[in-house]
Amino acid sequence: MLIYLNKTNLKPLSIVTSLSLSMAPFYAASGGAQFNTEFLDINDRSKIDLNRFSQDDYVMPGTYDLVVQINKNELSEHSVTVYDSDDTPDVSHACITAELIQKIGIKEEYLKNLSWWHNNECASESSLSGMDVKVDLSTSSLNISMPKTYLEYVSDNWEPPSRWDNGIAGILLDYNISLQARQQTGMPDAYLFRGNGTTGGNIGAWRIRADWQSHMDNQNKGQSIDRRLEWSRFYAYRALPSLKARLIAGEDYLNSGLFDGFRFTGTSLASDDNMLPPGLRGYAPEVTGVARTNARVIISQQGRVLYETQVPSGPFRIQDLNDSVSGELDVRVEEQDGSVQQFKVSTASIPYLTRPGDWRYKVALGRPSDFRHKFNGPHFITGELSRGISNGWSLYGGALVAPSYGALSFGVGRDLLLFGAISFDVTQSRAKLKNESSHSSDGRSYRVSYSKTFDEIDSQVTFAGYRFSDKNYLSMSNWLEARNGGISAGRSKEMYTLTLNKRFRDSGLSLWFGYDHQTFWDRPSTNRYTATLSGDFDLWDWKRLNLSLSAYRSRYYGSNDDGVYLSMSIPLGERSRMSYNSTFSKDTADHRVGYYDRVNDTDSMQMSLDSYRDRIGANVFYNHRGDLADTSINAAYQAGRFASTTVSFTGGATLTKEGGAFHRGGITGGTRLLVDTSGVPDVPVKGYGSIIRSNRFGKAVLVDVNSYFRSRAIVAVDELDERTEATKAVVHSTLTDGAIGYRKFDVISGLKAMAMIRLADGSVPPFGSTVMNARKQETGVVGDEGNVFLVGINEGESMSVRWDGVVKCIITLPTPLPTDVLTRILLLPCIQSESMENK
Repeated sequence: MLIYLNKTNLKPLSIVTSLSLSMAPFYAASGGAQFNTEFLDINDRSKIDLNRFSQDDYVMPGTYDLVVQINKNELSEHSVTVYDSDDTPDVSHACITAELIQKIGIKEEYLKNLSWWHNNECASESSLSGMDVKVDLSTSSLNISMPKTYLEYVSDNWEPPSRWDNGIAGILLDYNISLQARQQTGMPDAYLFRGNGTTGGNIGAWRIRADWQSHMDNQNKGQSIDRRLEWSRFYAYRALPSLKARLIAGEDYLNSGLFDGFRFTGTSLASDDNMLPPGLRGYAPEVTGVARTNARVIISQQGRVLYETQVPSGPFRIQDLNDSVSGELDVRVEEQDGSVQQFKVSTASIPYLTRPGDWRYKVALGRPSDFRHKFNGPHFITGELSRGISNGWSLYGGALVAPSYGALSFGVGRDLLLFGAISFDVTQSRAKLKNESSHSSDGRSYRVSYSKTFDEIDSQVTFAGYRFSDKNYLSMSNWLEARNGGISAGRSKEMYTLTLNKRFRDSGLSLWFGYDHQTFWDRPSTNRYTATLSGDFDLWDWKRLNLSLSAYRSRYYGSNDDGVYLSMSIPLGERSRMSYNSTFSKDTADHRVGYYDRVNDTDSMQMSLDSYRDRIGANVFYNHRGDLADTSINAAYQAGRFASTTVSFTGGATLTKEGGAFHRGGITGGTRLLVDTSGVPDVPVKGYGSIIRSNRFGKAVLVDVNSYFRSRAIVAVDELDERTEATKAVVHSTLTDGAIGYRKFDVISGLKAMAMIRLADGSVPPFGSTVMNARKQETGVVGDEGNVFLVGINEGESMSVRWDGVVKCIITLPTPLPTDVLTRILLLPCIQSESMENK
């Protein structure tokens, strides 16, 4: 029978003692301690379990799940075994195994100095001067400190390969889908569906992926016009940290710093700049443009969709493309009224420079293949190599060889220090075509590349390059087209590329300029440039007034698309603003008055009234970053012309043996972190983006995780409800590319109450006994007369009571709990069963 007592029945010192034991551990004085129990108001001092407190830094032998910290930098949770010392009684040491030594990242030259104990299982901390190891059970941590001299290079956001985590096995499905309904004057109603994404799974260090894309158009009350689902790419890859490289098998696009890319089926091994510290990583491409209305931007390469997103009207700048993307990209801007802009962007890389003494390399072999997974060329092999030599010089070169085709390249790069970096290379090709059996077509291509950041004048030339190819030069893709189709289309002649950023500190203005110009031997030239001048100003009572002027020109297949975009934004508060925009293109001038409101951390809204092509219209754009998916709603109306609504969803699902969750969108098929909130639902968790909440199973997936970066996830403790506590609210991880990481927070949910525990014979558990829930979380420490302050209790829940290192009995909370449980004392019988004897 359960009895409720009034708290006045308890001795005041008993309550204080129980609360003290529940909320903080005892620490012995230096040199060890013998506790004087006379100061405790305890009736039976023979029933005291203070083994855990009796020695200085003494930890009972056993195996513990501890978070390993190196010089206060958290690694991850490990099972750590504590042993009594081999030669000193009453002294215990944590066993630092060879596996844990590898995770710590000790330099190779110091590993040989390590000595070992406990049958050569554990490294001795005394073998490295200055090394100190301590177990702290109060924080469930193993704290290791040592001079940085012993350790591999570490920074605040980067760790050496020895600490990288391949994650756990699991499956994933990432998607980006949109549905549009459009009514256009004089035309049938149109219903369009678009989708793309990646599905696959992880096994150990391997990532198995399949990319898909889908398209469906319906008109005339559901009559199907076009419907297709295509699996565009099948491949598998893994990181090889010892080589600082990535291995890919399957369908891929040649990623080369020397030769033009093409699609092939085979295998490649290439140095991965993402594995380098942040300051040494490469350049990721970006795409800029101006949307006349709310629009959808689709970036593809040789038929495969790489990126797809909704953008509001005005200039857009897409910078989160994967930095492994190279070559020419096709950009399609689908306006809300059905019109389409199309242009190409040639991606480029910074000069091919390598640190002195280092090597960078790429090797690939296979056969060219098309979008339908069929071979369309002979076997080939290609390789390139760069070597950093002293004084900032780099030499690099490579070759691409196939039957009837060959290309050889050689170049030199130079770090000019204050003046940036420059490289020059020349490529010689030799190709034999079907209609030129008597001789080969020989040609050369020359390239100069330059990069420089001018910190002293707030300027940056991200990339500037020039390339010239003579008429007989054929890239591999040109040769394949000529071989399969009888003509060689798109043979490049000259190409200029420039990206420039400049900030004027005194005036507060910023200038961004991008230029891409390319001429061909066999088709019209293409031009693409965009310039944006913007700044923030204070004007009368309006603070942070923003003005922006953008001009752009695209010349594609002989047709010019020119425009100027003027924007003015006036803040109305911390989250909202009014704006006025004008777009001038060809013979039209469009005007728009808009209102933007950042509703909260996850929602934003934009509305506008406009004059577009001399007709009045309205636009609404709403975006929600949800826990299950990112959702955007895009509606537009123009009098006498069209009405259109688009709904887009970007998200994914990840499932592992540790659980899974639906989640918002990130890089499709990319790195993610599954966090476990100890089974407690609705716990707010934050990575680098906005807060998400764990699902009903206590799981959430963070997609804002960068590969090879030291990332952090935290429980937003200020947003927890009063029933929930997080005793471990921060986790860290450094995940390899495409990994599904797993980390667990220590979260307790439930009420708090004082209780009295009684054994079957009417006695009480020993002073210092611990109470633990089913998830092995400590919920209280027993004080005098069996009094204990319990946290995280729920009706009907069973908890174990332990002393002498084993489970002795079980207490069960009442159902239902009294509504005034905080002002009562629960009398809880502790029931012993035979199955507990061996626990």
